[in-house]
Amino acid sequence: MIELQSLATLAGGLGLFLLGMGLMTDGLKLAAGPALHRILTGATRTRTHALGSGLVVTALVQSSSAVTVAAIGFVNAGVLALGPALWVLFGANVGTTMTGWIVALVGLKFKVEALAMPLVGLGVLLRLTGEGRRSGAVGTALAGFGLMFLGIALLQQAFVGLAGQISLPQGDGPVAVLAQLGIGLLMTVLMQSSSAAMTVTLTAAHGGLIGLQGAAAVVIGANIGTTVTALLAAIGATPNARRAATAHVAFNLLTGTVALLLLPWLIDALGLARRALGLPPDPAALLALFHTTFNVLGVLLMWPLAARLTRWLQRRFRAREEDEAQPRFLDDNVLAVPTLALDALAREVARAGQVALRMTQAALAGADTSALRSDDAILSSLDAAIERFVERLRSASLPQGASARLAELLRVQRYHETSAEQAMTAAALGPSGQADAHVVTADAAFLTAATTLLAGCDPTGVVDTARLDADLDTMEARYADLKAALLTAGADARLALPDMERALSRASALRRSLQQLHKARRRLAPEPEAAA
Repeated sequence: MIELQSLATLAGGLGLFLLGMGLMTDGLKLAAGPALHRILTGATRTRTHALGSGLVVTALVQSSSAVTVAAIGFVNAGVLALGPALWVLFGANVGTTMTGWIVALVGLKFKVEALAMPLVGLGVLLRLTGEGRRSGAVGTALAGFGLMFLGIALLQQAFVGLAGQISLPQGDGPVAVLAQLGIGLLMTVLMQSSSAAMTVTLTAAHGGLIGLQGAAAVVIGANIGTTVTALLAAIGATPNARRAATAHVAFNLLTGTVALLLLPWLIDALGLARRALGLPPDPAALLALFHTTFNVLGVLLMWPLAARLTRWLQRRFRAREEDEAQPRFLDDNVLAVPTLALDALAREVARAGQVALRMTQAALAGADTSALRSDDAILSSLDAAIERFVERLRSASLPQGASARLAELLRVQRYHETSAEQAMTAAALGPSGQADAHVVTADAAFLTAATTLLAGCDPTGVVDTARLDADLDTMEARYADLKAALLTAGADARLALPDMERALSRASALRRSLQQLHKARRRLAPEPEAAA
């Protein structure tokens, strides 16, 4: 009969471990946010650099999910090409094995309460005194680290109690191996953490509940289980996110299959390697070595295949990206890293600005509302997607400065919306059907100045703010000339008053649209220090 106390201890230990992992990852991501940017954006030179970046950052933040999200965010933002991004993802798979080493060499070797309690106390103190600052994020990570070790201690205690009461699938037959794989996969899917599944497996093997080869099969299953999370995250995601998820699935399935086929020989070879490296003679150390070895083996297997895989992925998942009304950069996966989420939002706002600019160009050229209706629908769709993304982003814990940047981006998007509304108004009024020579000349000069200003308002181009402001002043002067010419023509009865009013309203709407685009471009322009 299984003791309820042991089961309760098991559930509590697992809960503490997951809570600690979550806090530690959140804290490390906030504390290492700028470093995460610097390391990953420097990963474009060679596949070796990209692989090392993924490994190092995952080891730093203890979350392959965070690194995957960051890599996808950089690909969406155009900072990282898909090829290097895949090597970042493969490196993250190797980096995530660090958790196994922490558990095997620290968590199962020391009286962790002596280490965990001070870490929790210090972490909470730093979090309370450093709210909103990096010290607070470090405190969150330390507290999470301490809770994680307390969870490991409870798991050890539970498995010692359960050792004589239950037995996990043993043996190396096909049925037993499939059962072991299934246990690992199921644990990862249920706990949404391969690190947690790895920790449970190591402590179970350390407590004698499962043999070494059976535990290794469970580890393979846990590794394969992460593909389910990737596939779920890819549903409804951007094309780049789906490409990355497919690469992640391919890597883990290939690695898991090869490791499973070589399982008995790998275990024997690693037993010799463990002794040569002077590692402790226990199952946990050997399993940590096994986990690292077969992920490195996966990298070696992917080395000659990666270029072909990248080309194949770039030909897939294109339909949604080519639909301009769908967001190209907004992806829920990047919400976990606020800096990346804001970068993605800035890119999408710039895309919306291009649509608003195109509508103003069409209105200046004399297009009617039917010609602008398609772009208006595209902008409405993008605006709704941006609004939903911002709502989800606001529910996250934004670091200092992020809220101010979010407000700026929302202001810019409002300028784009107003510009599009004014362009629609101008298009509905249409060009004047009759006018004298003075009005025609003034209207042509205004059109020329407006077109020049629009060229500088492209949100994706390089901006010269001094030139942009000068073009705005020129447009304002030509607008004043056109307004004076229209009023004079109306007063002298050279233009019917209804036509005059209509032409004035159209010119005013175009002017307002241009002003809004100018404001948006100025807000999106880099600060002088950044530009230098």
